[in-house]
Amino acid sequence: MCGIAGYFSPSGRFHKEHLEQATLSLQHRGPDAGGTYFESCVGLGHRRLSILDLSEGANQPMMSGNNRFVIAYNGEVFNFKEIAEEIKKFRPGIVFKTSSDTEIIIEAFALWRQNMVNKLNGMFAIAIYDRDHDSLHIFRDRLGIKPLYFYWDDRDFFFASELKAFKALKGAINFELNEHALPYFFHLGFIPEPHSIYKNIYKFPAASYLKLNKHGFEISDYWSPASKLTSELMTDEKKSKQQLKELLVSSVNYRMISDVPFGTFLSGGIDSSLVTAVAQSISNVPVKTFSIGFDQKEHSEGHYAAAVASYLKTDHHAFDVSQQDAIDLVDSLDQVYDEPYADTSAIPTMLVAKLARRYVTMTLSGDGGDELFMGYGAHRWAERFSNPLIAGLRKPIQMALSMGNNRAKRVAHLFEAYARENVQSNIFSQEQNMFFSKELKRILNLKGIEDIAYMPLMQELKRKLSAKEAQALFDMYVYLKDDLLVKVDRATMQHSLETRVPLLDYRIVEFALNLDENLKIKGNVSKYLLKELLYDYVPKSYFDRPKRGFSIPMHIWLRHDFKAYAEKYVTKEMCERYGIVKWDYAQKIYNHFYKDKLDLYYNRLWLIISIHKFMERNF
Repeated sequence: MCGIAGYFSPSGRFHKEHLEQATLSLQHRGPDAGGTYFESCVGLGHRRLSILDLSEGANQPMMSGNNRFVIAYNGEVFNFKEIAEEIKKFRPGIVFKTSSDTEIIIEAFALWRQNMVNKLNGMFAIAIYDRDHDSLHIFRDRLGIKPLYFYWDDRDFFFASELKAFKALKGAINFELNEHALPYFFHLGFIPEPHSIYKNIYKFPAASYLKLNKHGFEISDYWSPASKLTSELMTDEKKSKQQLKELLVSSVNYRMISDVPFGTFLSGGIDSSLVTAVAQSISNVPVKTFSIGFDQKEHSEGHYAAAVASYLKTDHHAFDVSQQDAIDLVDSLDQVYDEPYADTSAIPTMLVAKLARRYVTMTLSGDGGDELFMGYGAHRWAERFSNPLIAGLRKPIQMALSMGNNRAKRVAHLFEAYARENVQSNIFSQEQNMFFSKELKRILNLKGIEDIAYMPLMQELKRKLSAKEAQALFDMYVYLKDDLLVKVDRATMQHSLETRVPLLDYRIVEFALNLDENLKIKGNVSKYLLKELLYDYVPKSYFDRPKRGFSIPMHIWLRHDFKAYAEKYVTKEMCERYGIVKWDYAQKIYNHFYKDKLDLYYNRLWLIISIHKFMERNF
């Protein structure tokens, strides 16, 4: 796991000093080694966190054996040994100089060019310079696990793992607010691909390949979830469970390959418990596991994690988080994430990463289970709204619920938010207590809000999706990639910790995409097949409790020590200074939360705090 940066700059806008500073800004992603390569109008920079082949010979940028190609790469390719054997069949005399996956990738590119990406099982952002043809080639992994941003002005190109690297360019580019990104932030709580908070800086699309030379810029996709949908579904429970087990064991086995100590994040929930259980079943020593709890015990699940760890006989490490621990982190969140980011579960994620880094350099996490196997309430709401009777009566239902308690009011927001043109994003938005699409015009002083759009499925699908399947596909395209994976990457890499996600092995993703939804939600049981597999490792009784996400009790903290943030950032002065949020509406949200004691407004309040806090620091 590493950080990369680089440029292709025919005009000379970007140069050696820029890249050296940008690469240095990513040192937290790779504290073990750093390097740069320059030739013609191209520069590649790399910061290394050593996981495989700890020798200096595996440092980057790395040259291919024929001296034609140069690579700078962030991530891990887990099936590199198999690819190495395949390369040997075509080049029998080849001798690999390292035991790193980097060397295998560059030699695979030398052999198969861009088609090599289809052979890779892993998480990656790869930049390769072809010295003979003076061209730059960039690849991002299928699910967008590893981050990559780029600047492009139709002539000069700069890329990096994090936005902070662009800030190191010292006047080479202007940092202007991208107002088109703001409605997405208030609607979702994060900024989705392709946008970033800055004009002309974009998120490189997942599962895509770019070729750039002096004649032009070409980008195309090589994989997509939609393209992997089949006309037939897997409906046999026994066979499906066996296939899932084989895939997961293979995936975890791959992701346990490491030359440094590793462990797992264990929340005590379904996904992390299953990944940990499989890892422990493979390992010949107790796997190190890490969890955190909160000093508000009614909101803590640390004891559930401890119980699962005890049953599996892992080497467990737990940490109790106080409100003060969270306060100490809040001020640094926008510096870690580099743009407005309102997912407060980033706070416990950063804390557990800091704990884990004391003991290991690599961890496994359970991310992806909810998106692949329908673990969210949003999937059930999608099904309800697909019922013509409920959709037709949504206005009287909404009015009746709006007179109820906090929970009823929250459901009323779902009915008020319903809009056929953005149904998936609005359901997600209200599950997260954000602003629904029609509400954005009420709160934001921005133009073009009506143009907001999500997850366009441009290609013809091989089967018609149910409402639940469409909602889950939205989760995969948007929420998983641009929120959850961003959260984990920045939180862990801030502490120089690599995190691997076994459930997002592309083979498991393709399996889940074509699994009958009745094996994902069966009766009242969500993630049915995943749970049935888990119960082969850990008794069901350990999980007989309501689902709770990996989050902090922000609605409680905002009423106490965090209230100072609301008093500072949700004010008429702040609204007028930056001109993004309308003060009259911001004031209503403040009063709903503090005076009317309506907890469902806490995330809306946090969105306003987050944007004004970001603007004050960066503009």
